[in-house]
Amino acid sequence: MREIETEIVIAAPPARVWAVLTDFARYPEWNPFIPEAEGVAREGARLRVRITPPGGTAMAFRPVVQRVEPERALRWLGRLLVPGLFDGEHQFRIEPLDEGLVRFVQAERFSGLLVPLLWRSLDTKTRAGFEAMNRALKARAEAGTRDDRPA
Repeated sequence: MREIETEIVIAAPPARVWAVLTDFARYPEWNPFIPEAEGVAREGARLRVRITPPGGTAMAFRPVVQRVEPERALRWLGRLLVPGLFDGEHQFRIEPLDEGLVRFVQAERFSGLLVPLLWRSLDTKTRAGFEAMNRALKARAEAGTRDDRPA
């Protein structure tokens, strides 16, 4: 099992970061790593996601949402073909710091037979994709566009 974890501090309240993160329909407007995502952030729901790691090959998959904790955490599990071949448990965490400030953590735990063969690419290209998405989420949440503000 291998894991990638990235983080960034965002000057926005948890509700705003959550609103941007879970508005999958708007991902094409700002998200360089996950330019397409469809579905709802509800435990047990199946999503349709396409990732585009920098310098890597785009990949579409259909993960199942494992955990939803509004304004705190979202986790899904994606698999390649069959369980145990290549599984990725992706998580987003929003950790409140001071007033109006959060730490956003994006991580993924990889397991399965293909992980050792793919690790070098995952640790470079996928990590770069996480970091690009983190920066874009920060910019979007801190800008606080009207559509992204919590109701």
